[in-house]
Amino acid sequence: MSNHVSPTPPILLTIAGFDPCGGAGIAADLKTFAAHNCYGIAAVTALTVQSTQGVKSTHITPAATLRAQLDALAEDIAISTVKIGMLGNRANAAVVAEFLDHGKFAHVVLDPAVKASLGGADLLDAGGVKFLSEELLKRATLITPNIAEAELMTGLEIRDVAAMEAAARKLFEQGARAVVVKGGHMEKAIDVLFDGTELLALGGDRIKTENTHGSGCTFASAIAAQLASGRGLHEAVLLAKTYVTKAIERSFVIGKGAGPLDHFYRFHQEPAPRGTHEVPQHGLHPAAEPATHR
Repeated sequence: MSNHVSPTPPILLTIAGFDPCGGAGIAADLKTFAAHNCYGIAAVTALTVQSTQGVKSTHITPAATLRAQLDALAEDIAISTVKIGMLGNRANAAVVAEFLDHGKFAHVVLDPAVKASLGGADLLDAGGVKFLSEELLKRATLITPNIAEAELMTGLEIRDVAAMEAAARKLFEQGARAVVVKGGHMEKAIDVLFDGTELLALGGDRIKTENTHGSGCTFASAIAAQLASGRGLHEAVLLAKTYVTKAIERSFVIGKGAGPLDHFYRFHQEPAPRGTHEVPQHGLHPAAEPATHR
């Protein structure tokens, strides 16, 4: 009998809600981790009732149950990196903050899910938004708000890239160590990355499809996986953006509404010709306007 044991891949924890149609939340996170050769574990913050047509209702996990999930996992497994999505309420946000304070994690990526993109259902109560904006963001390596979330967290109106940059700087002033303000809903698909020193506007191709369900969750999870695999912050964000762009390009329909990304598109393509250096650059370039570095 062989006693061979394979090397353990990076182990990532997602703390998020469950989407029954598998496009967003924990399901998207775990698929993204797997697609990046990482192993994913999960603590469920909420059970949502939703389909591709939107969120119908949410059922928040009691804070004590969330704490028990996190404690059980941390006592047993060496967690490299934590990705945080939907929290539901302030009590759960406080539990997560306490968990982060007591743990030693190489990276923490916070994707501040406040409202559902489909249907606009609340994913975090007002107390939770305040706690996230004032306390939880300080415990993250990177936060990845979209335009609406950045507006809510900063009080700024965001209508262009300059306003995205201002919001990223303000979130840094509020205690974030690094920020990506996602511009997926802008006319141009530009994201703004600010690490406290360098500000970079990242442009990309806009794919003409409605099948973008879970793209925000996937982007944050891909960054977390790249960080856990040893990439630096800037490279992790660039590679994650490329991954999401290609996953959207190969998205498909599963129901009557917005379909999911193809998280495993790499497994469906022919292998690259021998000698090809696989650093994907499809549709990815520093935004031409405004200036890319400051």
